[in-house]
Amino acid sequence: MPNNKQHKKRLKTDEEKRIKNKAAKSSMRSAVRKVIEADSKEEALASTPIAMKRVDKAAKSNIIHDNTAARLKSRMARSTAGK
Repeated sequence: MPNNKQHKKRLKTDEEKRIKNKAAKSSMRSAVRKVIEADSKEEALASTPIAMKRVDKAAKSNIIHDNTAARLKSRMARSTAGK
């Protein structure tokens, strides 16, 4: 439990950040999965820009590492080319 006023404030802001980051990471993962598991090439190509944008935003705000973002983008590009 927090011992002073500032610690109480930090707990509150940390919890808000955690929820926001969790939502961003979840939507990013869903977008990536939608591209990789797409049935047709057209469907994959249509959802690729949205997924790329979400991956870039997550990397920019340090929700994921830059190398993780690069790896995910590479996987999406390979999966759309192979269909």
